[in-house]
Amino acid sequence: MSRFPQRRTVLLLSLAAMSAGALAQKVSKPAPAAPWPTRPVRIIVGFPGGSTPDLVARTIAEPLSRALGQPVIVENRVGAGGNIAGDVVAKATDNHTIGVMINGNMTIAKLLNPATPFDPLKDLAPISLIGTAPLLLTAPATAKFNTIQEFFLAGRNAGDKWSYGSPGVGTVGHIGMELLKTKTNINPVHVPYPGNPQVINAMIGGQIQLALLPPGLAAPMIRAGKLKAVGVTSTSRSSLVPEYPSLAEGGVRGFQLEIWTAAAAPASMPRPIIAKLSTLISEIARTPDVRQKLFQQGWQVAGTSSEGLANRIKADTALLGGVIAMRGIKAE
Repeated sequence: MSRFPQRRTVLLLSLAAMSAGALAQKVSKPAPAAPWPTRPVRIIVGFPGGSTPDLVARTIAEPLSRALGQPVIVENRVGAGGNIAGDVVAKATDNHTIGVMINGNMTIAKLLNPATPFDPLKDLAPISLIGTAPLLLTAPATAKFNTIQEFFLAGRNAGDKWSYGSPGVGTVGHIGMELLKTKTNINPVHVPYPGNPQVINAMIGGQIQLALLPPGLAAPMIRAGKLKAVGVTSTSRSSLVPEYPSLAEGGVRGFQLEIWTAAAAPASMPRPIIAKLSTLISEIARTPDVRQKLFQQGWQVAGTSSEGLANRIKADTALLGGVIAMRGIKAE
């Protein structure tokens, strides 16, 4: 029998093996990343035009548009304390929709109201913590105290004859005050209002005795002599309102509270896109021009990575969620 057929078989097998190897290399080689974005990017905001989250979104939109080479459009979807917008972002599947949100939308929304149509811890992906701010504990201008200690002594003596205002059940102003009550043994009664402007008017009118307010709203009223500052809720004085002491300076220990605003994406958005947005937005927030604009809006710039925001979400969910459980707070 001739050996040529055997040699031919060996040759064919060798060629087949080489072809299979080449094909395997071709298949295993990662495909080049698809270009992104391919169309305008939407930033969903859950509050009306001119609100703090809206101003933050519009401040970063223009530089983000330049960086991406596509229009960045801010869209206001108002309602349910920002949770309508949160639901829009959570359910977006176009890979071109993100949101600018506040603490509650990204932490305790589901804990406050089980009927909330999205779970921030499961349905949202953190992009970057943009800015933070302490709250300012504020009293009527007629309040008779000269130190933080004197204020809390008066509050303890008043018991439930004092009342405090907030912009609604489940807001940071509400939950934060309930936490402060446990740290200072005061016991004012909660009175919810439609918003902080109404809280301020009630305090000026003497209907309530205290409130936790954003510094940007409270400080002008204090400087005008219409309200009186007790202290800020950070561990030290805030660069936003350095003239006012921290509550820690007055002996209130273990109490730190901030409001914040951050960028988030749907959890379904591909990780490389989230990483790109995180890098760009954190860098944009820290540029001198944007930093100054955010400061004027009442924010201390953070500009964190997505991991940094994830850590903050975890910590705040534990803190605020603990108060919700301890006090039995439920959204109305």
